[in-house]
Amino acid sequence: MAASTLRLRQATDRDALACAEIYAPFVSGTNITFEVEPPTAEQFVNRIADAQAAHRWLIAERGGTVIGYAYGHPFAERAAYGWSCETSVYLALDARRQGVGRALYEELLGDLAALGYRRAFAGITLPNEASVGLHRAFGFQDCGRYVRVGWKNGAWHDVVWMQRDLQAAESDPPAPIKRA
Repeated sequence: MAASTLRLRQATDRDALACAEIYAPFVSGTNITFEVEPPTAEQFVNRIADAQAAHRWLIAERGGTVIGYAYGHPFAERAAYGWSCETSVYLALDARRQGVGRALYEELLGDLAALGYRRAFAGITLPNEASVGLHRAFGFQDCGRYVRVGWKNGAWHDVVWMQRDLQAAESDPPAPIKRA
């Protein structure tokens, strides 16, 4: 049953089209993301490269088909935020509720901790019980809420912010490892 085996790996630019195709329905058909135009595969090439430079972008595939991805990226631009990162996960519509998101997040959070990041944050447009549940299952806790912060599809939407420690806080921590 090799076709049913889930495989996780680092993303490459060859995954850009598949990632764009997974993401597009979330842009055009939901409020989960505040983007209003689906990004192109070329834009995803750049996004993957940016994430891989200092964080991670992971791919989940089954039977050679990309069915999901998760990535880390900078939480904020200022240098003092350098030990924190933001995470995201997206799955093909027919790959949900099969443990793919859990597998991606388990690997991603471990990778980010190994790179030296101390905290992970996730911004989740509400309502999105599946995403809130996934994050809570990984120990993320509510840390804030932006009320009526995004206008999409004719309505205002709230975003809940959740955070999780990736490793213990310490005084004078070394800078996170950047990939060459």
